Amino acid sequence: MAGQRSDARRNYARLLAVAEEAIAAEGADASLEQIARTAGLGSGTVRRHFPTRHALLEAVFRQRIDVLADQADALAEAADARAALLEWLGAVLSFAATIRGLAEALNRDRIADPGEVHEHCATARLTAAGEPLVLRASEAGALTPGATITDLLTLVTGIALATENHPDPATEAARLLRLTVTGVSPQRG
Repeated sequence: MAGQRSDARRNYARLLAVAEEAIAAEGADASLEQIARTAGLGSGTVRRHFPTRHALLEAVFRQRIDVLADQADALAEAADARAALLEWLGAVLSFAATIRGLAEALNRDRIADPGEVHEHCATARLTAAGEPLVLRASEAGALTPGATITDLLTLVTGIALATENHPDPATEAARLLRLTVTGVSPQRG
């Protein structure tokens, strides 16, 4: 992308932003033509940047994972390690709860084209990004001993899956994360 003209870079960024909104609202089957119209671009421009639906979905997914990784880096030195970890987990959950079918669509495309190599492992990237937050929260005594980033990402994924058919999945997912964090039976003491 570095060698592209500035208007091509702007078009690419605009397409990704509009596509992310469309996918959050309509799911992974959002109309490419509608995305192009909303971005104020022709479908030929969309096809030049993203020759297939899979290429667009993959780019949206990668961009969001990059944003989440950057957010984890920014929170790594926050004064309150617990709050930083919970803020980041909330952001991961919000993304997971609003991508309706994106991961499934990407996996379906990979099964249809097994020769394609997936270069960007989202789970590995999120695990690496969240590990310092978990370590700091653990060192601060703000995390149950033995809890790992893998455990926390599994919980977030489970909550996202459990709420994907809810009328307001992001709100319900956030509520369930709060319940998970506080516990269903807090000790009195």
